[in-house]
Amino acid sequence: MALAGGYAGTIRNLAVDASTKCIVQGLGKSSTFHSKLALGMGTSIVGGVGPGKGGQSYLERPVFNTVREAVHHLRPTATAVFVPPLAACGAILEAIEAEVPLIVSVAEGVPLKDQMTIMAALHSQSKSRLVGANSPGMANPRGCRLGISPPVTMAPGPVGIASRSGTLSYEAASSCKHIGQSYVLGLGGDFYPGTRTAEALSFFMDDPTTEALILVGEVGGTMEEEAAELLLRDKRYRDAEGCTRKPVVGFIAGRNVPPGKIFGHAGACWRDGLGSADQKRQAWTEAGIRVVDTIAETGAAIEEEMKKRGLFSHTSLG
Repeated sequence: MALAGGYAGTIRNLAVDASTKCIVQGLGKSSTFHSKLALGMGTSIVGGVGPGKGGQSYLERPVFNTVREAVHHLRPTATAVFVPPLAACGAILEAIEAEVPLIVSVAEGVPLKDQMTIMAALHSQSKSRLVGANSPGMANPRGCRLGISPPVTMAPGPVGIASRSGTLSYEAASSCKHIGQSYVLGLGGDFYPGTRTAEALSFFMDDPTTEALILVGEVGGTMEEEAAELLLRDKRYRDAEGCTRKPVVGFIAGRNVPPGKIFGHAGACWRDGLGSADQKRQAWTEAGIRVVDTIAETGAAIEEEMKKRGLFSHTSLG
C-alpha cells in the first residue's frame, strides 16, 4: 500500500472473499433479512453478537454477549454492524477494542460527536479498518457481502467501485454488471467516513483482482481532491506514459447544488472554500480520470477504457 503505518496500514483489511469469517452485531429483523441475502451470496457468517442474548442462536449460528467473546471463540475477521445510529458508536468501538480487522457499519444518522469519537479511536490503532457509517456496506461478488448492497446489481468480475452515495453505488454496479465487479464499496455519506475515496483508490490499485475502477463522488468535503492528488503524487499508480496504471472512470454528483445546501446526506454540502462539483470534475480529469456526465454512463465508459488497454477480453460477459 502507498502508506503502511498506523490506521493507513489497515487499508489491506478491505480484502474479503468467501473465506472471510464474519459476525453480525445487532440481531434484529433488518440484520436477519440482509444476513440471509449475504448467506445466499456465499458469505461465511459464523455467529452473532447481541447483549443479553448470549447462548442463543442466530440463523443456526452461535450468539455471544460481546464482540470480545465472539472473537475469542470464532476468530472472525469482519463484522457487519446493524446497530441503530445512537448505539452505533459503542458497537464500533467495541469491535475496534476487540481488534476485528474489518468493521462495516450501515447506521444512518450517527451523531457528529460520535463520528469524531470513532475517528479518534480508529487513528489511534493499526488493527481495524472501518467502512461507513451511513453506508450500504461492501461486497465482493465472489462471495462476501457485508451490509445492505443489493446482490441483483452484482456479478463477479474485474471492476472495483467506490462510491460516497449508496444509491449511486447500486447504479454504477448495475451499469457494469455485464463486465462484473471485484468489489463494490459504499464509503458512506457522513462527514467522517471510516474509509475515504483515496484509500479505496489505493486499495483498488494494489488489488490483484481489480483491473479497472469506477469512482463516484459528490459535492462536499475534499475526498475527491484527495483521490486526484494521490493519483498525481504516487508514481506507482501511473504507467510509463503517465496514464493511470489501471483505467479509472469517475462521476461527480451535485453539479446543480447551490452553496450551503445539503445534497442527499450530511457529508454532501458545498460550502465556501470547498470545491464545487465542476471543480472536482476538473481535478479528476487532470489526474487522468475519465469523467462522465451521468452515472448510467459509467459502465459503458469503463468498458471502452478497458478495451483500449486490451483488458476487456479477460472479463466474463455473463
